[in-house]
Parts: sequence; C-alpha cells; structure tokens
Amino acid sequence: MLMDLGNGISLIDLFDLGLMERTGTYVFHEKELTIIETSASPSIPHLLRGIESLGMNAADIQNIIVTHIHLDHAGGAGLLLEKCPNAKIIVHPKGKRHLADPSRLIEGAKAVYGEKFAELFHPIVPIPEERLVVKEDGDTLRLSDRRTLTFLHTSGHANHHFSIHDSLSNGIFTGDTAGVFYPQLLEYGVELYLPSTSPNQFNPSAMLHSIERFEELNPERIYFGHFGMSEKPAAVFRQIRSWLPEFMEVGRRVMADYAHASFEEKTKRVAQGLFGLVQEYLDKHDVPRQAGVYSILQLDVSVSAMGIVDYLQKEIAQ
Repeated sequence: MLMDLGNGISLIDLFDLGLMERTGTYVFHEKELTIIETSASPSIPHLLRGIESLGMNAADIQNIIVTHIHLDHAGGAGLLLEKCPNAKIIVHPKGKRHLADPSRLIEGAKAVYGEKFAELFHPIVPIPEERLVVKEDGDTLRLSDRRTLTFLHTSGHANHHFSIHDSLSNGIFTGDTAGVFYPQLLEYGVELYLPSTSPNQFNPSAMLHSIERFEELNPERIYFGHFGMSEKPAAVFRQIRSWLPEFMEVGRRVMADYAHASFEEKTKRVAQGLFGLVQEYLDKHDVPRQAGVYSILQLDVSVSAMGIVDYLQKEIAQ
C-alpha cells in the first residue's frame, strides 16, 4: 500500500508483523533519493516493491535514515543495503556500533520475543562501518534547494533516538518519541496517540523534554514510525502529556501492590492496567470491542508495560 502525503513525501506500508498500517517507510521525492525507516528484514520485500511502484530503483537510494535502532525501525537496514549499492545509513551516534555489530540487538530482541524472534526479525545483517553516517544534534542534510532535513536528538523512548525536521513540509519524523498513532480508529471518529514506553531506555522526563523541543519548532505535521501522518500536532502533544502520567500511575500502583512479584508478573499486571485504561477510553467513544485495532493495542501495551516496570525497578534501585 502506498500513500501520497503531499509535499513530495510518500509512505510505503511495510506490513510489519503482517499487519497493515503498523510500520512504514517514508520516501522523499528528491533528486537525492532518501528514505526514513526500514522496519525489520521481513518487511524489506514490501519496501522494495513500494520503491518500484513509485517508479524508482533501489540503486537510486542515496540515504537510508533510521530514527533509532530498535528492530522494528532499523532491523532490516543491513538487508536493504545489499540492494542499495549507492546508499549510506544515517543513524544516531549511540546507535552506530549496534548496526555494525548487531549482536546485542539480537540478544535483547530474543529476550523479549523468544521463539518468535526468527519469524519477526531474521536476518539481521551487520552494516559495514564505512557505510554508516552519524548525525549529531542540530546537524542537517540538504536534499535539494527546497528541502533540508535537521536532526534532533530526542531521547525518552530510547537514548539512541533522533527525530528529523523537514523544512518543506514543516513536519517532524518523530519515530517513537511522540508515541504511536492508530489510524485504524479514524473510521470511528477517534484520533488516538499513545506513548511508546518500551524497554530498556524509556525515561518519562526525557520524553516530555523531547515533546517540548518539538513544540518549539511549531510543526504543522507529525510523521510517526507507527503509523502515518497527523496534521494535528497540538493534539498529539496534548494526548502524550495526558496518557504518560496515567501509564506511570498504573506502573507505580502495581509496583507497590506486587513489590515482591517477578518482573514477568509485574509486567503482566501493568499491561492489564494499561489495556484497561485504553479500553475504557475507546468504550466512551463507541469503538466496538471486536475492532481489529485491539490486537495491535494488546501488543503495544505489553511492550510498554515492560519498559515501565524496567524504569521503575531502576528508580527503586537508585
């Protein structure tokens, strides 16, 4: 599936996890062909077909930008690079070594996804260091006379995360820092943006600081890693500020009530609490409980619960 987002930007649906409108690649229609995000390796055939459908060739790609190195954003970068002989991978400085040597990424993903790892992420191909380019906070990339990208280090979801401001659209590609957008709910008249608090570098204060940085740019659009574009940045920021304290309150309550429980039990309880919050919200907006989006929400809150418990356990240990 291809979407024309205007301002010379297309979105290719990558069918991450076999789901529509889950993860996508953004394509800048510039002479210096540039894309943002690759998703995991099983998504690369969808990405390549999307590029062909746009009348382009993988050999024309010059820049492959990954907002951060979580496998659902950058896991397929090495595999894609094999088809893109003229491309460089642009990454946060703290992510570079993990793309060159993905052993720790693989180890971490296996710990979270267990026996499903190979189905979801294999193969993860190391990237030669000479094909990796880092962008510091405030660095730019000029794609044409009309378009310059500016890189902003935006921690909160992960320390190895940057976001990208596009001068032409006055939009920000926020990866996961500004949360997850659920376009599946638009048919019910609901715009839902939830924080993404996955392990193991989630930090709520840093996330809110990054939101402040976004606001200072007065953007007209937010481009999400999951999934698509919102032209209501104020609503995005307002919802993240509203949901994040509620998520943390669920976590703190579970940590108090189940202080001696295992990490797995705490995570299960937090996930149940988060899902209950979101379900109550959707019930109030008359979203039927059989709506397909609920399977995605179940996955997201389970991963977010892990990050919240991890953060709170570290906080207690300090």
